[in-house]
This record gives sequence, structure tokens and C-alpha cells, in this order.
Amino acid sequence: MSLVVRNSLIAFLITVVLAGTIIYSIEYLNGARVAGLSTIEDQLSIDTLSLETQFSLLAAAPCESAASSTTLISGLADLGDRLSYAESQLGSDNPQVTLLKKRYSLLEIRDYLIVKQFAAACDTKPVTVLYFYSNAGDCADCDKAGYALSYLRTTYPALRVYSFDYNLDLGALRTLIAVTKIQNSLPAFIINGKQFYGFTSLADLEEQFPKGSLATTTPKQGAGGRD
Repeated sequence: MSLVVRNSLIAFLITVVLAGTIIYSIEYLNGARVAGLSTIEDQLSIDTLSLETQFSLLAAAPCESAASSTTLISGLADLGDRLSYAESQLGSDNPQVTLLKKRYSLLEIRDYLIVKQFAAACDTKPVTVLYFYSNAGDCADCDKAGYALSYLRTTYPALRVYSFDYNLDLGALRTLIAVTKIQNSLPAFIINGKQFYGFTSLADLEEQFPKGSLATTTPKQGAGGRD
């Protein structure tokens, strides 16, 4: 075997080994990624069932315990955070993500309706925000608006923020949009029944809340803002 042929064979074998290593690494990483996302999906399913059970328990609870409970609020917020992570990993067009978003939106709508029922029956004054956004690339300020609402939700634990993908194909959401008469001018907000469109700053958003309403939600001590 000539030196040239031998060197060519060695180079070929090295290339095959490197290619095989790269392929194996990619497959391994993809497998780990899918496994991780499957775990998130399983946890979301468990959390959804837990939240549905909490709905039933709160519906039968006295006004005092129902009005003071923040368990459901934090549960919905945590579920939303998990869903946002899954969406960032799989993409907003992924069928699994779409299905999870529909289930989460239904939970939010159900909680919103129960909160309104408690407010009427138990003479409470909850502070609620319906937030409509889009991931279709047609809402330049939606990310900033989402960060601002996350800050307010963290700062004021009793504040109830319900986030909805305006373009999600869900009958209940379409009905909510029709009933509230919210326009397709995003980001859009309904703050305690008052419509508000666009986002410029956190301060401007805070001004849209009824005077003194945020103070009644008991701010967290030492809560910081988002960068």
C-alpha cells in the first residue's frame, strides 16, 4: 500500500469517526431535550388536574377562606411560567404547546369567572387584568408588556393576571373576546373592566389601575423589577 493511499485511508477513517461522533452527540442531545420536555408536559398535566381540583374546593368554600386564598393564584402563575418555558423550547406552533395553551386558557377563564362570582356574592373587590398578546410577530411591544405584568404580579401577590394568545383557536377564548369587545390592537388589556391598548412603560401601565387598587393587594417586601 502506497503512502498516499494509506494516508487517504487514515483520513477517511478519521472523518467517519468524527462524523459518527457528531451524529451520536446530536442524537443524544435531542433525546435528552425531548425527554426533558416530556417531563414538563407530564408536570403540566398534573398541575392542571390539581388546579381543577382547587377550583371545585374553592367553589364550595365560605367567602372568608375563598377570598383570602392565594394558593390558586400562585398555582396558575407557576403553570403559566412552565408553559412559557415549554413554548420557548418547542415553538409556539408546536401541536403539544397549542394543546397546553388551550387547556391553560380554559383554566384562566374559569378562574376569572369564579373570581367575579365571589366578588358579587362575597362583596370582594379583586384586581384583575385580562392581557391579550400575539406571538405571530405582529406585536412589537407584547414582550415588554408581558415583563411589566410579571413584575406587577410578583410585586402584588393578590393581583390576578390572565394572559391570552389572541390568535389561539379556542371557542371559549373567541367568546371571551366577543363578550369583552376587545379589539385586535395588541397588546390589549382589560383592567378591572376598563379597556387599555398599547404599552409604553411600567409607570403608564400602573396608572391604568383604579386609584389605590394595587395598594390593596399587599405588595411584597423588597420586590425588585425586571432588567
